[in-house]
Amino acid sequence: MSDAMWAGSVAFPGFEQDELEGYLARPLDDRPRGGVVVIHHLPGYDVGTKEIVRKFAANGYAAVCPNLYSREGAGVSPDDQAAAARAKGGVPDEQLVGDVAGAAAYLNSLDGANGKIGVIGYCSGGRQAFLAACSLRLDAAVDCYGAFVTVEPPADFPLKAGPLLAKAPDLSCPLLGLFGEEDSYPAPEEVGVLGAELDKLGKEHEFHIYPGAGHAFFTTDRAAYRPAAAVDGWKKIFEFYGRHLGA
Repeated sequence: MSDAMWAGSVAFPGFEQDELEGYLARPLDDRPRGGVVVIHHLPGYDVGTKEIVRKFAANGYAAVCPNLYSREGAGVSPDDQAAAARAKGGVPDEQLVGDVAGAAAYLNSLDGANGKIGVIGYCSGGRQAFLAACSLRLDAAVDCYGAFVTVEPPADFPLKAGPLLAKAPDLSCPLLGLFGEEDSYPAPEEVGVLGAELDKLGKEHEFHIYPGAGHAFFTTDRAAYRPAAAVDGWKKIFEFYGRHLGA
């Protein structure tokens, strides 16, 4: 497999046909490939997220990260967009689902698309990946330490979002969850509640909780980065997508 790719900014319609900025990376070969929608974390559409998009392309997928904060204004810096969105409590759930649907449709419109779509999200994006997988017909979903799936956020938390456990019966695809044992958002107990509910419903899922890791252990430019957990997590992500997206 060649890792030659095209990467850059694109635009496509999201919720209510609003135009979204996005960052796309895709291989240059002509092999059929699955698509991956990357949902950025609460800090926003940043350099680290774009590196993740390129990592998927280097491994044979077309991947796009929609800038969920695009509506905060064209020409506004990503940091200022993120600050404005956080001040509003984040992205409404209905809007998120529409934006992911638009990103998935965009990926499926590209040459070489095999029609299979996965979603992955980190931090708030992990919760949103679960939401998308319960709201849309997808082929695989990855939740990287997404909090507030089973519980409400604290009153002073910047993310205004309700729990999603009631949506679990609608989970449309296999789910991979990667979590840290030392995380508080979500705490291992919350992961256990979600796993038990999915077991009861007969939903296909695979959860891993890494010892010595807390929140954001994939993030290479933070003190929270845990190389062993991140390396193993990436291995599991590509094995999982390989089974379900066919790249």
